[in-house]
Amino acid sequence: MSAQKPILLYTWRTPNGRRVHVFLEELKAAYGTGVIDFDIELIDLDKNIQKQDWFIKLNPNGRIPVIVDRKRDNFVVFETAAILLYLQQFYDKDNKFSFDKDTEPNDYNEALQWMFFAHGGVAPMQFEATYFNKFTSEVVPYAQKRYIGETERLYGVLEIRLASRDWLAGPGRGKYSIADISVLPWVKFHDFTGIASLDKWPRVKAWAARADEKAAFQAALAL
Repeated sequence: MSAQKPILLYTWRTPNGRRVHVFLEELKAAYGTGVIDFDIELIDLDKNIQKQDWFIKLNPNGRIPVIVDRKRDNFVVFETAAILLYLQQFYDKDNKFSFDKDTEPNDYNEALQWMFFAHGGVAPMQFEATYFNKFTSEVVPYAQKRYIGETERLYGVLEIRLASRDWLAGPGRGKYSIADISVLPWVKFHDFTGIASLDKWPRVKAWAARADEKAAFQAALAL
């Protein structure tokens, strides 16, 4: 039986789950398994495993993803943005995917802004768009139009931000960071949501293509 790895990730094949998985893959590739490695336990949402008592003890909100940091006395972290910030704090010591809050305060704050743009904007709007277009048994045209429209508007915000940049945060053309990792898995989910292509947002499309070139990013999306 193989030894347990320092981080245990409870997840499923959703954009939120993939946001954390992407960051873990990137950290492992950048720092090596001697610094960070992880096990994955898939939580089948269709079977409501996330609502079972054992999981509720980890996350009272009954949602994925959740991590257990075995290296730090089995410390549990839930909520996607909180997990990303936790991993940045304890496992990205060289700020390869983040920014130093003391020496790069503006870049650090910019990254936070785009993380919360994902958490409070793209994620909930695109989730609702997906729900009303894919999962509800009742057709609600107003809701379908409303949430697809809002998701497209938010893609437009990203298009503005990427006008002269490669990545969302950082000086110059930016640096690939947890800001991008926070948003990209949702954008990569666009076709399932009901947005057939990214052609309307060429800079967003090019941004997603740049991320696709990263092996760790692809490894997470291939789960």
